Amino acid sequence: MAELTVGQLGELCEMIRQQCRELEDFLESSAESSKPVALDEPIGRLSRMDAMQQQQMAIASRQSQTQRLQLLRNALQSIERENYGDCRICEEPIGYQRLKVRPETPFCLSCQSRSEGER
Repeated sequence: MAELTVGQLGELCEMIRQQCRELEDFLESSAESSKPVALDEPIGRLSRMDAMQQQQMAIASRQSQTQRLQLLRNALQSIERENYGDCRICEEPIGYQRLKVRPETPFCLSCQSRSEGER
């Protein structure tokens, strides 16, 4: 696989920055939905259970998005260190098409598949 061109790297960098902004906005706007459910609020038992379930789903979503945001920030640091697009396992270039779909991925498709197969 070929290394990234300057144009491809610039496009991916801008895409990563945009996705970071979107995730930061999401995390800010969803902070309220993950707060504990008030037990002293006069609502029915089923409504309280539904509210607690919604809260747990919001917490899980926020955790997932926080993790993805960290991976995107790591990708930006890799761009600054000039080693973005290199697989962290085999050090071969990660394909542009793969990075376009998952710009935060630190592994080529072969190494990712192998590591998932070992689980």
